[in-house]
Amino acid sequence: MLDLWKLQDFAPGDGMRARAFAEEVADASWLDLPAPGDVHRALIAAGRIPDPFHDRNEEACAWMEEREWWARCRFNGPPALQAGERLRLIFHGLDTYATIWLNGQLLGRHANMFREAVFDVSALVRPGAPNTLAVCFDPPQLHLPPDQVQFHPWAGFAERAWMRKAQFGYGWDWGPRLPTIGLWRPVELRREHQAAIGGVHFYTLEIAPGARHALVAVRVEVDSFAAAGPLQVTAELSRDGRRIGTTLHPDDSGIATAYLSVPDPALWWTHDLGEPALYDLSLTLWAGETPLEQRVQQVGIRTIALDQSPDTDEPGTRFFRFVLNGVPIFARGADWIPTDSFVGAIPAEMFERELKMARDAHMNMLRIWGGGLYEHDIFYDLCDRLGILIWQDFMFACATYPDHDPAFAAEVEAEARYQVRRLRNHPSLALWCGNNENQWNYEQTFWMMPGQPVPGADFYHRLLPEVVAALDGHVPYWPGSPYGGDDYNSMQDGDRHNWNVWHGNHDRHFGEEPKTSHTPEGVTYTRYAEDLGRFISEFGMHAAPVYETLRRVIPEDQRYHHSPALDHHNKDNPKNKGDALMIATTGLPETLEDYIDLSMIAQAEGLKFGIEHFRRRKPHCSGTLFWQLNDCWPVLSWSVIDYYGFGKAGYYYARRVYAPVLASFKISPDGGVALWLTNDTLAEVSDTITVQLGTFGGEVLHAETFEARIAANASAKVRAWTAAELPGGPDRYLAVWAAGESFPANRCFFGMIKDLERSPAAPGVEIIQAGERELQVTLAAPPDGYVYFAHLIVPDEHTRYTDNYFDLRPGETRTITVTNPLTPLSPAMVTVRWR
Repeated sequence: MLDLWKLQDFAPGDGMRARAFAEEVADASWLDLPAPGDVHRALIAAGRIPDPFHDRNEEACAWMEEREWWARCRFNGPPALQAGERLRLIFHGLDTYATIWLNGQLLGRHANMFREAVFDVSALVRPGAPNTLAVCFDPPQLHLPPDQVQFHPWAGFAERAWMRKAQFGYGWDWGPRLPTIGLWRPVELRREHQAAIGGVHFYTLEIAPGARHALVAVRVEVDSFAAAGPLQVTAELSRDGRRIGTTLHPDDSGIATAYLSVPDPALWWTHDLGEPALYDLSLTLWAGETPLEQRVQQVGIRTIALDQSPDTDEPGTRFFRFVLNGVPIFARGADWIPTDSFVGAIPAEMFERELKMARDAHMNMLRIWGGGLYEHDIFYDLCDRLGILIWQDFMFACATYPDHDPAFAAEVEAEARYQVRRLRNHPSLALWCGNNENQWNYEQTFWMMPGQPVPGADFYHRLLPEVVAALDGHVPYWPGSPYGGDDYNSMQDGDRHNWNVWHGNHDRHFGEEPKTSHTPEGVTYTRYAEDLGRFISEFGMHAAPVYETLRRVIPEDQRYHHSPALDHHNKDNPKNKGDALMIATTGLPETLEDYIDLSMIAQAEGLKFGIEHFRRRKPHCSGTLFWQLNDCWPVLSWSVIDYYGFGKAGYYYARRVYAPVLASFKISPDGGVALWLTNDTLAEVSDTITVQLGTFGGEVLHAETFEARIAANASAKVRAWTAAELPGGPDRYLAVWAAGESFPANRCFFGMIKDLERSPAAPGVEIIQAGERELQVTLAAPPDGYVYFAHLIVPDEHTRYTDNYFDLRPGETRTITVTNPLTPLSPAMVTVRWR
C-alpha cells in the first residue's frame, strides 16, 4: 500500500505553474498526509486549521473549498516485471476531481468519489528505483458545467447534484459544511501474472425445507491478459472443518459458474433469529500447475426477498416486508449516516463500537442513507458477523439529478456497476434502493404538475435496476425511499417516512397541496398513532447529546440554551423547532441541563410510543428504521448515539422497546386499556405476567397476575380492561412485567410528562467496586415515590451499562452493572440523576 504522502495547497492553477507534478519538487516542508486519510485531518494535525467541530470553527475552514490540493508520494518500484506480468495502480477512493501524474507524466483523470481509479503502469514504474506519484484535487466547483441547469436541492447547495461526491459534506440539517478532500480509501500497486480474478459472485439459489441442504452458486470472472493456455479456478467452501470443493473452467469471455449442494447448511440469520453463520470461500486461479492468484472471503448461505403481496386483512394495501430464509421478519433498526464528517480517517473501532451498540439494542437492520457514502469494507464485514441486515441506498439524496447529461449518466452507471460488484456477496445485504426522498420531495414541490418525473428518474427506474439485475439479481431493488402508493409517502403501499411528528407534515395524495403545522399539537409524537404505514423507514425527533459531549465542543461561556455556539451545533431550522415538541411533552427548559434532559425525554418517549404502535401492527407494518442511529460530528440531532459514542436516553429506550418480545399498552379514546404482546422470535412465548396500576405516591390500586402466550412471529392483544376496571389519571402509572423475564418490564402513563401529577422522587444509591473496570450500582425507589428517568453518567464514552434511563416503581430496586474495557472505574466517577 502507498500510505505515506505529502500535502500542499495552491490557488487554482498555481500548482501547475509551480510544476507540483514534476519528479523533483522541494516538498520536504509539505504536510504529512496518510492514505487513507483526509485533508482536513492533516491540517488539524499540523495546526493549520482549528478543530472544525469546536465552537464555530467550521466557518474557519470554508477557504479550503477554494484551493487546489496536491498530494505527492515517493516509492521504490518493485523488482522488474517478468514476461506475462503487469503492474496496476489502484486508487480505491479519490475525493473527488483528481488528476494523476506518475514520474512527471500525466497518467489520467478521475471524477467520482464512489468508484476506484485503475491504471496499468507496467511500462511506467521504474523497477527497483525511486518513483513519484502526484495527485491534484481541484475545487469541485471548477468542474460544474458552465450552462448547468440549476437543479433543486432540499438540503445543502444545488451544485452538489452535479458531483459524484458524498452529498452530506455540503451541509445538512444535522451536518456541517465540510466537503471532504483526499485519498479517502487505500492506494495500492498490484502485481499480477498472466491473469487475475476480476469478480466473484456467491449466491444462494434455494434452501430445502428444514434446511436439509442448500444449493449455492459461485460465479467467477477472470481477466486473462497474458495467459498462453487454458485457466481454471478451484473453489472451496468451508466451515468448522467441513469442506466442499469444485473446479471452474472459464469460457472464452472469462466467465464460469459452478453449483454446489451443501448438506445440512449453517444458514446466515440475523442475530435475533439464529446464528449469522459464515463460510470461507477460497478461490485459486491456476494456469496449469501454477497458482496465479488466491482469494478468501466470507460468505453466507441465505435467501432474501421483499414481499409486496396484497394484505387481505387491510383491503387496498400491500405488505412491505423482508423474508429471510423463507421467514417474514419485522425489521427493527435505524438509519445510518457517515460516522464522521471526515470519511477517510475513521478508525475501525468507531464502526465496531456503534454496530455492536446497534446489535445490543436488538436492531436487525440498518439503512445506509443515500446522502452519505457506500461504506468502508469493515462496515459490511461487521454487519455480516453481527447479523445485521443492510438496506443500501444508492448515493442520491434530496435533490434532482441531471440524468439528461451523458457524461454524468456514464459516471453513475460506472459507479453502480462497481458498487454492486463490490457489495453483492455480503449476506447482510437485504435491499438496493434508488435514492433518498427524491421522488417524494419533487412531487411535493411541484404538486400542481402531477405525473411529471423527477430529474434523475431514469437512474432510479431504469439504469440502477438494470445494473442490479445484471450483476446481482438475488437482492431486491426498490426505486426510492419513500416510494409507493398514491403519494410517494403512502400508508397503503411501499415504505414511508413519517415526518408528521417533528416537522408537522400532513398526509396527502398526488396533486394535493402539501400542508404543515408547526404547533405543539402538529408535531407531537402522539400523531404516530395515526400512521397505518406498511414499513416506516424514517421517523424521529431531536435530542441534545450528553453534557460531556457539549463540554468538549462548546466554550464555557456559551453553555446555555440557544447560545450562538450551541445553535451553530444545531443545523435544523428554525433553531427553536424543538421547542414545540417539548411544549407538547415536557414544557420548556430553563437551563442547559434542563434542555439536555427534556429534549432527551421528548425523543425517548416519542420513540417508545411510535415503535410500540408500529410493532403492535405487525404484520401489517413490518419494519421501523428510525432517524437516526449516529452522528458525523458533535451536534444536536435526531441521533440516539452521539459522535463520541455516548448513548442518549433514546438509545436505551429503543434497546428496551426493540427487544424481540415486547409487552405494550394501548389506551383507547374511551379510556379502556389493552395489553399487547409482540413476538418477533420463531418460537411461541408463554409467561406469567403481572399488570399493576399504581399512584406515583406508592398506592397500588389494582394488580393481577395471569398466564399469557403469544404465537411465534406474531402480535396480538392478550388482555383488555375497561376504564372502570383500570381507571387512568394523571397521578398514576400502569406497569407490566413477566416472571420469566421473557420481555423487558414496561409502563405507560395516562398523559404527557408535563401533565403528570407527581413529585420527583430520589432513589437510594449504593455503588460497589466489583472489579478494576466494573461497578455494581443499585438504585432503590422509596416506598412512597416513583423514580422517573433515573440515569447513570460516567464522562467516558467507552463505559457500558446493562440498562440506563429507566423508571423505578415505588419500592422497586434495580442493580446496574457498569463496565469500561479501557479505563479503570471508581464510584466517584458515577453521577446519578433523575427527573
